Amino acid sequence: MKEVKKVAFLTAGGLAPCLSSSIGFLIDEYNKKAPNVEMIGYINGYMGLLKGNSIPVTDEVRKNALVLTKHGGSPIGNSRVKLTNVKDCVKRGLVKEGQDPLKVAADQLVKDGVDVIHTIGGDDTNTTAADLAKYLAENNYPLIVVGLPKTIDNDVYPIKQSLGAWTAAEEGAKFFLNVVKENSANPRALTIHEVMGRNCGWLTYKTAQYYRKMLRSMSSKGMFLDAFNQTMGRQDVHAVYIPECKINFKAEAARLSKIMEEFDAVNVFVSEGAGVVDIIRDMRRRGEEVPVDAFGHPRLDKVNVGQYVGKRLGELLNAEKVQVFKSGYFARSAAPNAKDLKLIEKCARKAVECALNGISGVVGPDENAQAKIQACEFERIKGGKPFNVRKGSFRKLVKDIGQPKLRKKRTNG
Repeated sequence: MKEVKKVAFLTAGGLAPCLSSSIGFLIDEYNKKAPNVEMIGYINGYMGLLKGNSIPVTDEVRKNALVLTKHGGSPIGNSRVKLTNVKDCVKRGLVKEGQDPLKVAADQLVKDGVDVIHTIGGDDTNTTAADLAKYLAENNYPLIVVGLPKTIDNDVYPIKQSLGAWTAAEEGAKFFLNVVKENSANPRALTIHEVMGRNCGWLTYKTAQYYRKMLRSMSSKGMFLDAFNQTMGRQDVHAVYIPECKINFKAEAARLSKIMEEFDAVNVFVSEGAGVVDIIRDMRRRGEEVPVDAFGHPRLDKVNVGQYVGKRLGELLNAEKVQVFKSGYFARSAAPNAKDLKLIEKCARKAVECALNGISGVVGPDENAQAKIQACEFERIKGGKPFNVRKGSFRKLVKDIGQPKLRKKRTNG
């Protein structure tokens, strides 16, 4: 491994409460371990790499790098670009007809004199990084690629805990603590909390768990007044629907109708990918087009699971008002909480160690190695890891809210 003289960063995919912090910790660690290394950030992820758009890490940024750990979002911007989707890259003007995006990216890294590139993103970002790393190796480009696992869905193999996911769950719970009060605006109110999670229900489960913990804390402080309809039961979670399990609307309507009669309100937490296969099937049956993104995923904003679940349950429960609230953008753009910050810092500092030692891979808690933080080989990285519905705390959550044991099904991946 030659001496590392120049390092590049890029962030890609959707936001998560770890992007800015990851860059801050990476810069700080390079300042300590390799202070003479030059650093740049590619603007808007792989898009910036293909177009050769980057910004330098100045002396001022180096000196104040840890300020970045106080912020959400990404200081260098994101995009959704897949380097192996040649057609999409050409269509978007990122490469010319006949060009291979992987070669364009590799050549740009060489032109910029980059020795190490840090990719910070989810499974799509890091599988794209894997494609790039493979291309670099096969074509004798002497570069190291070190990724960090960002996804609030927490669904990347073999990463036990992805960066920013705990924060997203906590922020989603805070979000619902406010909007749940909308159930007092109308009688027979059905409130749907749509939580991000295409194929994995972890975030929905964890958000509900955090939310109920907040309610219990409020209850212990005497913050509910049952005699005046300000009850914990009215604000509680009454159903949790995730992609790994089937939704039996008829059975759920029978159960939830009793809750509606008791509290004049029903609150449902649903993953954005729950039941999406059935919804898409219905859309196509009606002749409706289902748009997809650059990675071939159905555009969930067009499928709109929350609206679908709200309509079905609203009719069955004879709800006077149905409201769907989405916490995703609120949650994913937050600054990381203390628990996440500790994990981000450990992973970022390990990522620098790997880079300086010429080790490529995605750095995170490896579930195949007792959650040891290390560089996981790119060939082991893939998305779509389902949430384990047999997890004890999830089964307890479902039992506590009076929901029958959910029937497991194959994921929507």
